[in-house]
Amino acid sequence: MATGRRPERVAEALGGEQAGLLATALDITAPDAAEAAVQAAVDRFGRIDVLVDNAADFYAGFREELSSTQVRARIETNLSGPTNFTRAVLPVMRAQRSGHVITVSSLAGAVGVDLCVACSAAEFGVEGLMETLHHDVEHFGIRTTIVEPGFFRTELLVDASTTYADGSIDDYAERTAATKKQGEEMNGRQPGDPAKLADALLEVSGLEQPPLRFVAGDDCLAAVEVKAEQLLDQVEASRELGSGLAHTDAS
Repeated sequence: MATGRRPERVAEALGGEQAGLLATALDITAPDAAEAAVQAAVDRFGRIDVLVDNAADFYAGFREELSSTQVRARIETNLSGPTNFTRAVLPVMRAQRSGHVITVSSLAGAVGVDLCVACSAAEFGVEGLMETLHHDVEHFGIRTTIVEPGFFRTELLVDASTTYADGSIDDYAERTAATKKQGEEMNGRQPGDPAKLADALLEVSGLEQPPLRFVAGDDCLAAVEVKAEQLLDQVEASRELGSGLAHTDAS
C-alpha cells in the first residue's frame, strides 16, 4: 500500500494501477485517516509486515523569524504524523507478533544545523519516539528502525517543497542569504541517489535484527560520527561537576 494526499498521483508515480498496489488517500496529521488507511491495507492484503513512514515537509528559518504557528505546524506533520500512523498500525503488528516500523528522520534529527530549528525540533522528537518505541514493542516481535538520511537528490530543495520564514531580522539576513544560496546550488546536485537508498531500505526491512538507527549517505555518516565524538567529549567535560550529585543517604 502507498499513501498520499493525492492517491492518483501516488499511483501514477508507481506505474499506474496494478494488482499488488493499493494507493489510498492519507492526511497523516489526522488519526482517523491513519486508522482508515491501516484498515484498508488489512482488508486488501490481510496483514501489514512493514510500515515505512516518510511523511515530512521543510520550513527553513531561524527561531526568531519563525512564528509559533509555523513551528507547531512542522511538529504536527513531522512528529505527530508518524506518531498517529505508528499507533494505528501497532495493533495489527502486535496481533501478528511480527512487523517492522521504519520511520525516516533526517540529518537534522541527529545534528542541529542552521535554519533547521523547526524541523530539528520535530525530527529529534521522532528519534526519541522511535528509540522508546523499540523498548515498548520488541517483545511482541516488532522491530523498529530510524532512518537518518543525508542529502539525497529528491525534490526537497525545490521552491515547492521548501518554505522560508515569513519574518526577516537584519542580524540573521546574511546567514539566511548564504544558506539559501547554498541550498539553491545544491538542488539537483545532492550526492545521494534515492534509488540506492530505496534498495538499502529493502535490505534493512528484510533483516532479522535490523538496526535501531540506519545512517544513510556518506555525508550523514561523517556528521553523525562527529556528533558521537562530541557527545563523548561533553560527557567527560561534565564528569567533575555532574558526578557525585546523589543524596548522601543513597545506597
